[in-house]
Amino acid sequence: MKPFRKVNALGGMGTTRHMEISEIIQAQKAYFQSGKTLEVSARLEALGRLRSAIETREEEILEALREDLGKSRFEGYMSEVGMVLDELSYMRRNLTRLASPQRVRTPLAQFSARSFRLPSPYGCALVMSPWNYPFYLSITPMIDALAAGNTVVVKPSAYSPATSALVVELVRECFQPEIAAVVTGGRDVNQSLLDQPFDTIFFTGSKTVGRLVMEKASAHLTPITLELGGKSPCIVDRSADLKTAAARIAFGKFLNVGQTCVAPDYLIVHADIKDEFLALLAAEIHKQYGEKPLENADYGRIISEKHFQRLLGLMEGGTIYMGGQHDGSRRMEPTVITDVTLDSPIMQEEIFGPLLPVLTFRETADIYPIVAANPTPLAFYLFTTDKAQERELSRRISFGGGCINDTIIHLATTEMGFGGVGESGMGSYHGKAGFDTFTHYKSMVNKANWIDLKMRYQPYSEGMLKMVKMFLK
Repeated sequence: MKPFRKVNALGGMGTTRHMEISEIIQAQKAYFQSGKTLEVSARLEALGRLRSAIETREEEILEALREDLGKSRFEGYMSEVGMVLDELSYMRRNLTRLASPQRVRTPLAQFSARSFRLPSPYGCALVMSPWNYPFYLSITPMIDALAAGNTVVVKPSAYSPATSALVVELVRECFQPEIAAVVTGGRDVNQSLLDQPFDTIFFTGSKTVGRLVMEKASAHLTPITLELGGKSPCIVDRSADLKTAAARIAFGKFLNVGQTCVAPDYLIVHADIKDEFLALLAAEIHKQYGEKPLENADYGRIISEKHFQRLLGLMEGGTIYMGGQHDGSRRMEPTVITDVTLDSPIMQEEIFGPLLPVLTFRETADIYPIVAANPTPLAFYLFTTDKAQERELSRRISFGGGCINDTIIHLATTEMGFGGVGESGMGSYHGKAGFDTFTHYKSMVNKANWIDLKMRYQPYSEGMLKMVKMFLK
């Protein structure tokens, strides 16, 4: 095994431990092999400790989110802390059932037997999280991994240092490092982690890094879950409730200043209602964020100067319908851009900021080539009251998940899995889907001894073959 440089891996009960990445993983693998993570009662106790610590540190978490991203207390709780607590509630409420063997039907040819699926954790899991929702996207996959009986190493983003430091403290407070540990650092640390033989990897981030994760995982044949992004279309047709659509699109697009993987990336509006809808959208943006959003203390900022400058470049090549102003502290107004084509710079990459380009369509058939010009989107949004339109578009267009007559809320439930497809990712999590992501299901048959059908044994005969054909057809 190649040598790894020392990194700060913070774990243990109230102490800071300086260990090599390989040592952390070896300790976690040894702990997993001891069988201690298999006890459901121990998992429930661990999740309970985590919940108590989060509730105690709620204000610290919200302050860290404000420091990193300028998030208001309301937005920080609604989109991060509250979502984490909801995932914890689901797991604590359902874990005993999820971790129990699942009885399935036994074929008559295997009479007499009992067949079942046995949930089994993978082992040592790696969770790599991004900066845009740094608390939620670090802790939620960790909850799912621990609930499934794994040990876990969390690698938060270096771009959100305040929240990452708090995640370090939280995990250190709640878990021994052989159960859960946090490793901090930049790209060199990411590389060192990906060279290690983890038993499963969960990555949230860009497609570029996602490809690297997949390549590295292939060396050890490690199963992976990739939560990536993409240009998510938002379609508004003539039958839509335009006022409601304007409110919900403004919310979903400019939440976290547009730095949301499932934010509507661009609008496709029917040409006949474009002017009416844009006027309603502008009014709704002013209603939600104020006439001068840059003076709104609850409106956040772009994560870094690099991303800020990238967004300034994307504003070229169209007409600013509203917004467009920015200040020296990486704050940019909600901005709507018209006269955009598929060749415009803003349509060449995922925006990940408060810029909303607008395209138009006249016939439903016009929509398909627009969406197909980009990789498979993570999310899809359609505002319509036309049921036939709803059925056709939601079935024909490939996407990870989405909403009819709303935006982004499809991920805010533990009753459905959240994930992408194609270039927007693979695998899903939240609730049972999260438990399943970190679980291998062993297919088991427990055969009775009181009867033994002889037809499968040699020597074979035509009579036995006829009996096999009766069972297997």
